Amino acid sequence: MCRLLYIFFFVLVVSNCSFKKVVKHHGVPFLEKKQKELIIDQSTINDVRKILGTPSTQSKFDNDIWIYIERKQTQSKLKNLGRMKIFKNDILVLEIDNYGILKKKEFYNIDDMQKIKVTKETTEASFARNSFIYDFMSSMRQKINDPLGVRAKKRKEISQR
Repeated sequence: MCRLLYIFFFVLVVSNCSFKKVVKHHGVPFLEKKQKELIIDQSTINDVRKILGTPSTQSKFDNDIWIYIERKQTQSKLKNLGRMKIFKNDILVLEIDNYGILKKKEFYNIDDMQKIKVTKETTEASFARNSFIYDFMSSMRQKINDPLGVRAKKRKEISQR
């Protein structure tokens, strides 16, 4: 009876395990394939929305810049304790002029992004402890934390005792 229970438990656990990797998908599926349908100086905003949908990010400068993202993650091997690993990371940057015509198209995949160099320099705070900005901000913080000045009165009473 006990042996039968162990076999049943083992079969239950093994039947729930899957040997297929779990893939988490974010963004526009098949972005690389779909972006080939877009033609510079011919495709319009409506064509872009019909093929790709709404953009992940939009920005406005002289022309509209639309950014589409496709990202796929899966769990890594057991030695990495199942952390998520990115195996596909594609970005499409479209520039659209004021008339709604596609003017520029740039596609980046994971290999292109690894070639991009990021600076390691950092900016330092431009104010010192004794500067006007520091004094002003610390007084504002004090007024926000204690608008009626109750804490200052209590400190004064305690110091006088």
